[in-house]
Amino acid sequence: MKLKRFLLRYYPPGIILDYEQGGATKTKSIDLLELTPDSDTEEILKELCMKEPLITEKRKIQVQELIERLKSKLCSSSKTKFGQYKILRAHILPLTNVAFNKSGSHFITGSYDRTCKVWQTETGFEVYTLEGHRNVVYAIAFNLPFSDKIATGSFDKTARLWSAETGECHYILQGHTAEVVCIQFNPTSNLIATGSMDTLAKLWDVETGSELASLNGHTAEVIALQFSQCHSITTYGSSIENNGPYGDSVCGAGNGRLMLTGSFDHTVCLWDVRTGERTHHLIGHAAEVSAASFTYDTCLVATASMDKTVRVWDTRTGRQLHLLTGHQDEVLDVTFDPSGRRLASASADGTARVWNVGISGETKGAKFLSTLIGHEGEVSKVCFNSPGNLVLTASSDKTARLWDVETGELKDILSGHTDEVFSCAFNYESDTIITGSKDNTCRIWK
Repeated sequence: MKLKRFLLRYYPPGIILDYEQGGATKTKSIDLLELTPDSDTEEILKELCMKEPLITEKRKIQVQELIERLKSKLCSSSKTKFGQYKILRAHILPLTNVAFNKSGSHFITGSYDRTCKVWQTETGFEVYTLEGHRNVVYAIAFNLPFSDKIATGSFDKTARLWSAETGECHYILQGHTAEVVCIQFNPTSNLIATGSMDTLAKLWDVETGSELASLNGHTAEVIALQFSQCHSITTYGSSIENNGPYGDSVCGAGNGRLMLTGSFDHTVCLWDVRTGERTHHLIGHAAEVSAASFTYDTCLVATASMDKTVRVWDTRTGRQLHLLTGHQDEVLDVTFDPSGRRLASASADGTARVWNVGISGETKGAKFLSTLIGHEGEVSKVCFNSPGNLVLTASSDKTARLWDVETGELKDILSGHTDEVFSCAFNYESDTIITGSKDNTCRIWK
C-alpha cells in the first residue's frame, strides 16, 4: 500500500486516507468521533500509528498537524445569534420541506403548489422551478455531498429525479400505489430510496431510473427512511474489542449498505441494501413511529413515537439499549449529533430534550442532559449544528429557537413567521439557518 494524500473531515472529525493498492486507488476513513478540544494529541497519534500501517514514522508530524487542525476547528466558537437575512415568498401555497446542499450555497423548497424550487442562499434568487408533479411535493432531497441532483416525492404517487444544475427532469419513478412521503439518496449517489403510504419502500437506480427492489416489511405507512452514512469502513484488528475510540466504524454498514424504514405500524425495519433483505425488525413502541435516525457510524438507531418515548437500538443485534422517557405528549422528531454521542427529541408537549447516549454500543444507561423549555406550541423539528453544541427547534408557536446542548439555555429566538414553523436546517458551516413555515415563506437567517 502507498499513501497518496490525507483529507480532513471537520464534522464529524475524521482523517481520510487516499492510497494505492494493487494498482487501484482506495480510500479509508479514520473517524475521530471522540475528539474534543482537550483531547491528548500525542495519545491519539500513538494509537493511530499502532493501528494504521499507512501512518509511517515520516508521516507522524503531518498527522499530528491534522489532529491539531481538527481540534482547532472544534474550538472555534459557534455562532449563537442570527438575524433575519432574507424573506422568500417562496410558493403560492404552504411549504412542505426545506433542505440545503452540502456547501449551503443553494437550498430547495417543496410545496403544496406541486413544485420544488431551487434557491441561491446568498441572494435569495430563485434559480429553478421544478414542475411536473400533479399533486403536493412533500419529500425533497439533494444527493449529498455532491449536490448535483435533486429527488422529489409527491402525493401523486411518483418520485422524480432532477438535475440541480439545469432543472431538467431525468426520470419519473413510478411504482408506488399511494403518496410518496420520504426520499433520500445513498451516500455514493447511485441509489434513491422512497417511502410511501402504500406500506412499501423502494430502491431506484439513479443512472437508469429503474426500480431495483421493493422492500415489503411493514403493515402500515412508511413515513421515515435513512441510509447509513459512513463513506468508508475499515476495521483494525479482528474483533470489535480491538478498536479504540479513534478506530474506524466497526459496524460494517457504511457507504449506504444499511437502510432504515420507520412506519405507522409501530416498528422500524433495518435492510441490507445489497440484497433487499430485512436484517432486523425493531419492535417495542406502543404507537406509531414518527421519526428514526442513525448515528454517523451506523451502530445505533434512535426511534421516536407517538407513545411519548424515544428508544435507542443496536443495529448489529437489533436489541433495544435505551428507553428514554420524560415527554408528556407525542414525540415528533429525533436526531443524533454528528458524533453520535448525543441525541435530541422534539415533542408535541412543547419541549425538546437532549440525552447523552455515550459511545455506540454501550449498554449502560443514557444520561439525560437538558430539557429545552420556552416554546408555546408543539415542537415538530429538531436538529444539531455541525459542531454539535447547539440545537435548533421549530415550533407551531411561529418561532424557531436556538439552545445550548449542555445547559439547555436559550440562545436565540428566530421570530418573524406569521404561522407554524415546521422545518429548519443549518448549513454545513452552521453560520446560516433556513426555516420553512405554513405562512408560505422561507426565511434565511445569518
